[in-house]
Amino acid sequence: MLEFVLLQAPKEGGSNIGTFLMMGGMAAVFYFFMIRPQQKKSKEAKLFKESMKKGDNIVTIGGLHGKIASIESDDTIMVEVDKGIKLKFEKTSVSAEATKKAQTPEVVK
Repeated sequence: MLEFVLLQAPKEGGSNIGTFLMMGGMAAVFYFFMIRPQQKKSKEAKLFKESMKKGDNIVTIGGLHGKIASIESDDTIMVEVDKGIKLKFEKTSVSAEATKKAQTPEVVK
């Protein structure tokens, strides 16, 4: 197989347009299948964290489910996890809205 690849290499004075097209195609694939979806996900998470309000059900990065009791400042919130038990969290530790997590279908094994 290596001999076949080496035989396909362009001769001196040959054109490298095919190589450049292949590299450009690979860059496009990386962008559309890896970089762009990650940017979209990051943007959605940022919008969610900015739009949090009192009464929203949330899930933290650690998996704690609760309801926002109050918003302390621009970067901290109080989360009610049980009857009267409130915990203080950074907004950056909130993973997702619990109602959206419940709507995603689970994979059955």
